[in-house]
Amino acid sequence: RFQACVYFASVFQAMSCGIHYLASVFMAVTPNFVCGFPGNVSSVLFHNSSASSIEDIWTLWTSTENYIVVQLENGDIWELDQCSRSKREASLDLAYEYKGNKSVFPCSDGFLYDDTKWKSTVVTQWDLVCDREWLAKLIQPTFMLGVLIGALVFGDIADRLGRQRVIWFTSASQFVFGIAVAFTFDYYSFVIVRFLLAMVSSGYLVVAFVYVTEFVGIRARTWASMHVHAFFAVGIMIVALVGFLVRTWWVYQICLSIATLPFVLCCWMLPETPFWLLSEERYEDAQKVIDTMARWNKVSTPCKVSELCSVQQDNPASGTTGDDDTSPAKKHTILDLFCNWQIARRTITVWLIWFTGSLGYYVFSLSSVSLGGNEYINLFLIGAVELPCYIIACVAMDKLGRRNTLIPFLILSALICVLIMFIPQDFNILIILANMAGKFSIGIAFGLIYLYTAELYPTIVRSLAVGSGSMMCRVGSVVAPFCVYLRSVWIFMPLLLVGIMALLSGILTIMLPETLGRPLTNTLEEATQMGRNKKSCSEKTPPAHSGAALEKIEMFGQERVSNDK
Repeated sequence: RFQACVYFASVFQAMSCGIHYLASVFMAVTPNFVCGFPGNVSSVLFHNSSASSIEDIWTLWTSTENYIVVQLENGDIWELDQCSRSKREASLDLAYEYKGNKSVFPCSDGFLYDDTKWKSTVVTQWDLVCDREWLAKLIQPTFMLGVLIGALVFGDIADRLGRQRVIWFTSASQFVFGIAVAFTFDYYSFVIVRFLLAMVSSGYLVVAFVYVTEFVGIRARTWASMHVHAFFAVGIMIVALVGFLVRTWWVYQICLSIATLPFVLCCWMLPETPFWLLSEERYEDAQKVIDTMARWNKVSTPCKVSELCSVQQDNPASGTTGDDDTSPAKKHTILDLFCNWQIARRTITVWLIWFTGSLGYYVFSLSSVSLGGNEYINLFLIGAVELPCYIIACVAMDKLGRRNTLIPFLILSALICVLIMFIPQDFNILIILANMAGKFSIGIAFGLIYLYTAELYPTIVRSLAVGSGSMMCRVGSVVAPFCVYLRSVWIFMPLLLVGIMALLSGILTIMLPETLGRPLTNTLEEATQMGRNKKSCSEKTPPAHSGAALEKIEMFGQERVSNDK
C-alpha cells in the first residue's frame, strides 16, 4: 500500500513532463499570413472570389505561393504576398492578374494572420515569420537542449542531496516556470524561461525513475519503471485536449501548467528513499521511513537498520582486491565502455538504439499535427497508442527476451516508415494509422532499451553505460525538431532518416547478447564473455559490493515470502 501510494503520486507528476515536452506543437503554430497594408481596405480579391475583408478569404487559401489583391479606400491597389507586398503603379480596375509596373515594399506594417483556428500563438505574438522564421524553429530545439542539461545537472544533485529534495524543487519549479512562460514579454525571455522549464522537467523525470525504482520491489520493478513512460504519454494526450479547447497560447500554457497542481501541493509529503539514507549513513532517518512503511503495510515486525548494518559488515565482498593493498578502487571513465572490440561494438550499438529511439519517438509525435485531418485527434492518438505498447513490451521481453523483442520492432518501425511513403496523401486515415503503428513500434524499442542497457554492462560501469545512453537519447531529442523541419525539403525526409536509423539499429542489435535469465555481471571480463568473445580487458576488476543490506529493504511493505524468493 505504501509503495503504491508513493508510486502513483510520483508518476502523476510525470504527466507534466509529457505536457511541457510537446506543448510547442500548438503553442508555436504558424498560421496562414500575408503582409499588412497601409490603410483601410475597401475590397479584397483572391483569384475569382471577392470579399470585403481578408478574414473572408482565409478559407480559400491553399498555398503559400498565393497572393491576395486588396483595394484601399484611397484607391491604391496592393498585391499581398507572405513576405513582401507590391503596389500597382497604373491600375484603375481591380483584377487578380496584372502585367503592369509594380513597386515592391517590405512588410513594414506587420502581418495579417489567419485566426480562424488559433486566436494567438507565439508566432503571431512576435511575428516569427519570414526573416524571423528561424527563431520559431529554435523554440523546440532549445527546449530539448534544456532537457539534456537538466538530466545531467539534477541527476548529479539527486545523488548528492537526495531524491526527495530534487523532487520537491523540480515539481514546484515546473509549476512556477510553466506559469511564468505565459507572462513572458518578448521572444528571448520566452525561450529562456522555457529552457529553465525544460531543465526542471527533465530533472524530475530522471529522478522520478530512480525514486520509484528504489521504493518498488523486485517483483514489480520492470512494470513500474516501464509505466512511468505511460504517464508521460497521458501528458501528450492532455496537450491535445487542452489545445482543442483553448486557442490563445498564453491561456493554453496556463491551463497546461495547472493540470498537475495537486501534486505540487502534496509533494512535500513524499519521503526520502531508505536506499539513499543508508548510503549517507543517516540510519535514524532511514529507520523512521522503514517504520512508516511497516505501519502503512501492516507489517508487525519491521526490519531494523541495525540488522541491515550487521549484514553489510558481515558481507565478505569488500570491494578490494583481496590483498593487503588498501588503495581505493579504480575510478572508471567513459573509455571503459570501449576497453575492447566486443564491449566497444556493444556500446556503439546501444548508443545508436538510444539515439534512434528518441529520434523516432519525437519525429512521430511532432509530425502528427501535420498529417492532415484533425491535428488534435492525431496527437491524442499518437499519445494513446503508447499505453498498450508498454504492456506488450513488458510481456514480450520477459517471454521472448530483450534482444528478440528489440530486433523485430526496430525493423518493423523501419518498414512502416517506408510504407508511409507509398500511401497516397489523400488517404488521411491510413496515414494516421500507419504513423500510430510506427510510434507503437519505436515506443516499444525506446522503453525496452533502459533495462537492456543496464543488463548488458557490469556493475562497475553500469551507471556510466545508462548515463551515456541517456545522453545519446537527449541528443536525439535535440535533433528531432530539425529533422521534422526537413519536411519543407521533402515531405518524407524525416521518415526516411528515421527508417534508415531504425533498420541499421535493428541489424546491429543482432550482434548483442541476450540477457534474459542471465545474472548481472560484475566485471568487464564477465561482460565480455557474455558476448562469447575470449578476448577480454587487460585488467581484472574486483567484484562490486553485493549490496545485500540494501536489497533487504525491498522486502519491506510486502508480505513475507519464502527465503528462496
